[in-house]
Amino acid sequence: MGYIQKLRERIGHQPLILVGSVALITDHQNRLLLQKRNYPKESWGLPGGLMELGESAEETAAREVKEETGLTVSGLKLFDVYSGVRTPAVAENGDQYYPVTIAYKAQSFEGQWMIDPSESETFEFCGKDELPSNLLKNQLKIIEDYFSCDKKH
Repeated sequence: MGYIQKLRERIGHQPLILVGSVALITDHQNRLLLQKRNYPKESWGLPGGLMELGESAEETAAREVKEETGLTVSGLKLFDVYSGVRTPAVAENGDQYYPVTIAYKAQSFEGQWMIDPSESETFEFCGKDELPSNLLKNQLKIIEDYFSCDKKH
């Protein structure tokens, strides 16, 4: 059982500040790797997840990518940090949280695809004009920033 699950056992659905990391992984056409998630159902987002005790943000991003995709990322470079929502997000199960998301650009990746069916339905590389409509709200800004001309990283 992970750190967040243990906290939830004690505090129920009360708001938490949750820190997580995501990885911006691109192919040779500069398309982003997006994950069709099982939770929330039918949603799309970036590979990543919540930090565990004792982990750095970079380690969180690399671990989550490996767990969810089977891929190993390297050369993680800080892209940006996203926080400051005024009202808590609410998960399907009623858990309330304020996300702090640390986004990293992966310089390279390798390995064999191994989708974890408990977390993901599929993965696809998507360009700016190919993005699915049901992106996770808290990751939409990250994806928009990545594809914007103003943001050079």
